[in-house]
Amino acid sequence: MVKAKSWVMAKHFDGFPKKSDFGLKVEELPEPKDGEVLLEAVFLSVDPYMRLFSKTHIKEGGVMIGEQVAKVIQSKNPAFPVGSHVVSNSGWRTHTLSDGTGLTPILPEWPKDVSLSLALGTIGMPGLTAVYGIEEVLGFQKGETLLVNAAAGAVGSVVGQIAKIKGCKVVGSAGSDAKVAYLKELGFDEAFNYKTVGSLEEALRKASPEGYDCFFENVGGSASYVILQQMKKFGRIAVCGSISTYNDSEPQTGPYPYSTMLFKELKMEGFIYSRWQHKNHETLKRLLAWVKEGKLQCREHVTKGFENMPAAFMGMLQGENIGKAVVSV
Repeated sequence: MVKAKSWVMAKHFDGFPKKSDFGLKVEELPEPKDGEVLLEAVFLSVDPYMRLFSKTHIKEGGVMIGEQVAKVIQSKNPAFPVGSHVVSNSGWRTHTLSDGTGLTPILPEWPKDVSLSLALGTIGMPGLTAVYGIEEVLGFQKGETLLVNAAAGAVGSVVGQIAKIKGCKVVGSAGSDAKVAYLKELGFDEAFNYKTVGSLEEALRKASPEGYDCFFENVGGSASYVILQQMKKFGRIAVCGSISTYNDSEPQTGPYPYSTMLFKELKMEGFIYSRWQHKNHETLKRLLAWVKEGKLQCREHVTKGFENMPAAFMGMLQGENIGKAVVSV
């Protein structure tokens, strides 16, 4: 019998999450039955979507949702031998019994010198999100100009680098000078700290006086209205997230961008990466190849200890991380 720990939502979040909103649960798991495997978490992910989805996907007392890289420690399923690693949507658990449904094996060509934690980041869901937002939603053309906000985060940092691979000018907005310096290291053409610029409008114009063909939206809120004013005619916006609104107790209202969208004839599309899941395997292989070739740089913000899952989650929501936030068990 294995003692499994899990973090549950003791109380639905009201505004920004608090430590008291989480509870630690311990249970004993039975031995795997035929067709089942026992998984042990190695790395766990904390992501902004967890705050948004908590309102609709988690009941009080339910386990927090999320992905993890796990090791198969017992197996009665020949597709997942003992010692192999998988990506699993097991949530915030140390151990999970699974019948194999929804498990994604780590790519067989994964290099030994590349941390498996990247399967939760650049070579995982955030990387897939970046690729599909760029290729399927925005449809970049070489020579175009892209703006991405939350640019030093798990998704934004990959978006900017892929845009450079594809021959685009890239402008990034981030929330600290350290993050801006990181974006410069990644090869962004322009980057600025939105918290310290005197005027967001002026910062956007200075970074790209001719305007923006594409905008990869991760933040939402009133700043997005300012950004839309800087879009070129027929500009395209991919709405990946709206992290600035996730902790609001009351919905934000206005200003409304419809006149701007009308006169500039803008196209705005929200998307979730799972729409193109049939392409995931080949896309993950492309992302891994870019990493191996040195075209994609990866930085992680690693918190050690399963007991620190809530702290890592809240820190990520406060923007403490540069790159992907993960927890190492």
